This record gives sequence, structure tokens and C-alpha cells, in this order.
Amino acid sequence: MYALRVVAFVIGLAVVLASSASVFTSLVVPRANSSRLMRVVIRSVQTSVRMAARRMDSYAAQDRLMAVTGPLAMVLLFVLWLLLMVIGFGLILWWPAGGPFGHSFAVAGSSVFTLGVVTSPGGGTETLEFVAAGFGLLVIALEIAYLPALYAAFAAREAEVTLLTSRSGAPAWGAELLARTHWFGTMSELTELYTTWERWAAALSESHTNYPTLMWFRSPAANRSWLLALTATMDAAALQDAASPSTAPRQGRVFLMMGVECLRSLAEALNFPVDRDPLPTTPLRLTFREFEAGLDRLKEVGYPMERSDDEVWRNFTGWRINYEPLVDALTLAVLPPPAPWFLPRPELGEIEWPQVINRTPDEPEGRARIKGIGQGPRLSE
Repeated sequence: MYALRVVAFVIGLAVVLASSASVFTSLVVPRANSSRLMRVVIRSVQTSVRMAARRMDSYAAQDRLMAVTGPLAMVLLFVLWLLLMVIGFGLILWWPAGGPFGHSFAVAGSSVFTLGVVTSPGGGTETLEFVAAGFGLLVIALEIAYLPALYAAFAAREAEVTLLTSRSGAPAWGAELLARTHWFGTMSELTELYTTWERWAAALSESHTNYPTLMWFRSPAANRSWLLALTATMDAAALQDAASPSTAPRQGRVFLMMGVECLRSLAEALNFPVDRDPLPTTPLRLTFREFEAGLDRLKEVGYPMERSDDEVWRNFTGWRINYEPLVDALTLAVLPPPAPWFLPRPELGEIEWPQVINRTPDEPEGRARIKGIGQGPRLSE
């Protein structure tokens, strides 16, 4: 029995140290970490939620259910840390206390949660109980302090995503962003927009690698997503540089490089494979037929093209190959809404195209663009 208590003490010590390291690296160390416990919790919750979402008819209902993935994973992770602390200190206390096995866990729970209602009858464990109480208090305090930082980063992220809706439509689409900017006569604002999104991507890279659960926090609106917004803005910059290089602002290229680095850091935080030097001639998952829908949208508003369709596609491919595989990997992980130029996911429904209705006093019904999956938008008179 004595040898068994010693083995339990060693195992308990290992559990306490491992859970403490997980808490420390996840909540204290300001850099990307690949906490195995965090990944296991998120994947388990995501798998369960995804299986339940498949039984729902509409994407709106699925989105409401999937919205619990990030918060639920975070709460379960908090509970799991405390549970591991109780288990670890329960195994540690069993050796010096000398009492029943179950009573040691009662003492550990009372100490970790700083209740003080149960103690060892034999004495001699006061120091360990104080240590357990200190660890428990520290973990709870860190978890409480973690929430404001988490939701502050979420609010900062969503502000720009919401602002982009009027420019790129919902769901966000790069071709629509470029078309509306030309249509509204605000092409001169693109430089400032790319600068804003360069900073946004840098902030996202910092916050979402430090707090990976944020990637699963969904936007309040079912047709918005941080991943859609970032990809749409990058597609707009790449499309502008490919279609009209002489007028494309240099800031667009700088933003594209920052966007690619952001996506790479997020993928690496989740231990996804990352190709840091893909060849510009590597085939895309996006097809030329899908890409033509974007070109058609630009032609609808009279966007000036300096190159032929084939040349635009060739140059656009050279840009997009740097981030499309990363976007696809993150798409399968966080499940953003179905959107143009994104990986098709039939289980979530068909791709929706952004719609513009030009209502005027003379034409109150407006002129709505008709959208077709795989065909792109058209104007109907």
C-alpha cells in the first residue's frame, strides 16, 4: 500500500505540473502556444456541435448552435483545469494524510476551491493544503481576468468586420468589395482601407494566436465572419493588383503580405501544415469558372481592366495561392458561412451571393442582382 501511495504521489505531482503549465502558457505567456489540452477540448466540442448541427434544416439554426462552440470550449477548459488540480492534489495528499482514498480528494477539492470545510484528520498536510489553495485561487483569478481580455479582442475584431458589410456585402466577397468601391466612386479610399486591414490583421494575429478559442467565436450576424471578411479584403487587393496594376495602391501589396502572415500564424497555432513558399503556378482550388463570376461583377459596374481575363486570372492565381490553402484549412476548422470563392460545404447549405437592390423614388422595387451558384451575379431590368 505504501508503494501505491508513492506512485499516486508521483502521478499527482505530474498532473498538477502539467495542468499548471497548460494554464500558464494559455493565460499568461503572451505568445502563440499549441496547448494540447486546449486543442482536444475544442475538437471534442466542435465534433459534438457539428454532429448536432447536421440535423438542422437551415443554416441560421446551425449558426446559432455553432455559436456555442467557442464559449463552451472555453468554459469546459476552465472546469477541466480546476478538475485536474483537484485530482492531482488528491493523489498527492493521499500519501502523507494516510486516510481513505476518497477523503483525500474531498480535502483537495476543499483546498483548491478555498472552502476550508474539509481537512485531513491526521494532520501533517497543512502545507500541501495551503499550496493547493494557492494554486486554486491563482487559477480562478487568471480565468476571471482572462474573460475581459478575450471579449475586448472579440469586440475589436467584430467592429471592422461589421463596417466592411456595406462595402463588400454579406457574406463578404472580394469582387463585390472592389465593384462597390468603383461603383460608389470611392477608389481613392482603398489605400486607407488596406492600411486599416493591415493593422487589423496584425492585431488578429496577436490576439487569436494567444487566445485560439477566439477563432471559434462567431459574429453576431449569421452571414458575417472574421475569416470571410479578411479573405474578401485580401481577394479585393489581389484582384485589383491583377486587373489594374498601374492604379493599384502599393498598400494593397503590403496588406496582402500581412494578411498571409496572419493566416500562417493562425494555422501554426492550430498545428496545421503551412507551405511558406508556394509556387505561383500551383493550381488553385478556386476554378476559373468561379473566378469569372467576379470578373462579370466588375464588368457590370464598368471597372477598368488593363489585362485580359486570362492574364488577370494568371496574376490573381500568383497572389491567392499564398493564402487559399490556409483559408481552406481554417474554413474546415471554424466553419464560416457559405460564401463565394470559399470551400463548398453542402452540409451548411448552398453559397449565397451578396445582393444589391438599388431602390429609388422612381423605382421603389429597385433593380436587384440575380445570383446563381457557380454563375455569379447578373443585373435584371
